[in-house]
Amino acid sequence: MDCNTGIGVNRPGNLVRCLGSIVGILALASLGGQLVKLFTGRPNLYGLIPLFNLDAESNLPTFYSSLLLLFAALLLALIGVLKSRLKEPCALHWWILALGFLYLAIDEAAKLHELMSRPTTTLLGGGTNGIFYRTWVLPAGALVILAGLFFLRFWLRLPGKTRFLFALAAVTYVGAAAGLEVLAGHYAERNGFDTLVYIGLATLEETLEMVAIVVFIHALLQYIETQYGQIRLCLVPLPPQDRKV
Repeated sequence: MDCNTGIGVNRPGNLVRCLGSIVGILALASLGGQLVKLFTGRPNLYGLIPLFNLDAESNLPTFYSSLLLLFAALLLALIGVLKSRLKEPCALHWWILALGFLYLAIDEAAKLHELMSRPTTTLLGGGTNGIFYRTWVLPAGALVILAGLFFLRFWLRLPGKTRFLFALAAVTYVGAAAGLEVLAGHYAERNGFDTLVYIGLATLEETLEMVAIVVFIHALLQYIETQYGQIRLCLVPLPPQDRKV
């Protein structure tokens, strides 16, 4: 099969810069919209403010974040396929990661993690819970710790650069999704959502989550390139007699 005319990702850095640039554009659009809403009292502006609001659901940032997570899941599944076919170690770990990121992609769109808030609040006695105003972070934090312990040996086996980028992405994502989420929720409980501080915290949280996914995608693309060579999509036309109109 000749792949010379295929579509290839010869320079993963170019793709990563493109993905990161879109994150920056979405963050600036969201921040600008929230500032317009705060200082002019116009919450809609022809639908543009909710369309780009990083702290809202079912809009462009949510869709893009889900796509990033889905792309990461596909890359992880690709590595899992290669590991399985070549009978290399840790293939199962790559497949588990792929399923995990697939769940995260669905969760980003459907906000499934927020379903944990009500039962967790009930277990804690009901009402608000101070710094843990958004109580879903408690069970989510426990799951993160368990996942970290499970993947520790797998992570230690990775090449040095990949290991560093994986750690950087994980710390950034968890720190934003849990740490900044806790701070933003606690602040909103005391001072409300329509303040400069909350807007800044919410924007930073969602932006860092997407940046972390882009860093992780960068790590995966580099890993594939160094371990298996270029990524190419081959489009091989059928002979004329085999084509259907």
